[in-house]
Amino acid sequence: MTTDYQQAREALGVRLRELRLTAPAGRLTGSALARRLGWPQPKVSKLENGKQTATPDDLRAWAEGTGQPDAYDELLARLRGFESHIRSWRRQLASGHKAVQDTHLAAHADASEFRGWESSMIFGILQTPDYARSIFTRYAELQQSPRDTEAAVRSRIQRQEALYDPTKRFHLILWEAALRALICPPSVLAAQLDRLSGTVGLDTVELGIIPLSASLKIPPATAFWVYDDSRVIVETWHSELWIEDDASVSTYLRTWNTLRESAVYGADAHRIISAARRVLNVA
Repeated sequence: MTTDYQQAREALGVRLRELRLTAPAGRLTGSALARRLGWPQPKVSKLENGKQTATPDDLRAWAEGTGQPDAYDELLARLRGFESHIRSWRRQLASGHKAVQDTHLAAHADASEFRGWESSMIFGILQTPDYARSIFTRYAELQQSPRDTEAAVRSRIQRQEALYDPTKRFHLILWEAALRALICPPSVLAAQLDRLSGTVGLDTVELGIIPLSASLKIPPATAFWVYDDSRVIVETWHSELWIEDDASVSTYLRTWNTLRESAVYGADAHRIISAARRVLNVA
């Protein structure tokens, strides 16, 4: 958890305490508020001390329980402010993967130019249904989240409609290792590589591949997307980061441009895909 995130969570806790202590009907103790809301008393303490992240329902209950329902909008704005930067998978995947895919679908609809870097798997927007199904299944196992695989696959495939929108442009870079990672059965990967080959000629897609043999100026680390050069989305094992401050976005743009220097395009990219496909020895 970042320092900025924790500080914001603690600041929200301070505001919650203020509301409890200034309740119009009289100052409330933590125990009294907990009883009023039907919560265990430690929950009140954890929220006020920044030890637990409130949900929107928690904030509404708090505002109403302290007799200050008009404070809800302010509290929710505070929550959205820091959750927009760090979105834990535990919270995002509470109801499965489809909700996360729908969030990305909406974000894609609002942007027109995309820069992506991926080092370990094929970009979601280029995945076949079978490949996507394997990815969602593996992540559901890892995150111990509800299985809504088919709904998530449908949402991911729906996002691919953007590839045929003439107003959008995708500048994508893959590390060759992503073409060879057997996160799925070999036959599924073979079909995925066939699909990837077909994107090389799309007029909305610029697909670059960094060969395993290429000289690199920086390590091929964490995958990320840049939307309209103004928002970055980064996936980590425990959370998803949505980054919008100018300095950080600039860092990711420099990273993307540095990686691009090692990438090959067009016929050279197609040859690398074909070589990875041949190794699978699948008809």
